[in-house]
Amino acid sequence: MFFFEGDKLKLLSVLARACAILAGVLLTVITLITCVSLIGRNTIGVTLVGDYELTAVTAGAAIALFMPWCQLKRENIIVDFFTAKVSSGGIAMLDRFGSLMLGLLMFALAWRTAIGGMSAYASQTTTMMLGFPEWITYWLMVPPFALTGVIALYQVFFGNFSEQGE
Repeated sequence: MFFFEGDKLKLLSVLARACAILAGVLLTVITLITCVSLIGRNTIGVTLVGDYELTAVTAGAAIALFMPWCQLKRENIIVDFFTAKVSSGGIAMLDRFGSLMLGLLMFALAWRTAIGGMSAYASQTTTMMLGFPEWITYWLMVPPFALTGVIALYQVFFGNFSEQGE
């Protein structure tokens, strides 16, 4: 199978990195828009219309876009209080179980987000001030959720990238 052959899932690694870079670009753009709006409001009394809407839409998409990279690097929040005295084999088994649960959750989230996007498209819902179509944000979130699920399932069946020298 193409995804599971080659140099430690090079394709998934590249896709996860591309998602993280896009998320960083989105957050940088929205930060600049927010700065322009705040400076305008505090100096000349003029603000950008819809800056709050742009921030909300962009932040949601950026969070979803960061998730594949986070899972790839195993940088999720882990509470090791209960596993401090568990063997490394036991921890590896718990990590795989956690990856399985996360993978299933990400696929369910991708599915339900796609349904939400189709519903938003069908009803043509938009943001209040700018009239930005909400379905676009939903659909921006579906691929990174699915990619996170694929990465998590890889980790279930083949172990973590860090265990393989990635």
